[in-house]
Amino acid sequence: MKIAEIRELQTNELKERLEAEVANYTSMRLNHAISPLENPSQLRKARRTIARMHTELRQRELNNK
Repeated sequence: MKIAEIRELQTNELKERLEAEVANYTSMRLNHAISPLENPSQLRKARRTIARMHTELRQRELNNK
């Protein structure tokens, strides 16, 4: 997910998507530990998407103060 797409989301939608991404990342990590994923770079992409979402939430929090 690109940063432009993340910025378009409402705050509550962003929090829901973040929870879903974290759950997806956790399941991918567990599956990768059991049997390797076909494309291990998916883990990196998911991790970076989660970081982008956290960053946007933090920026919104700081702007509202």
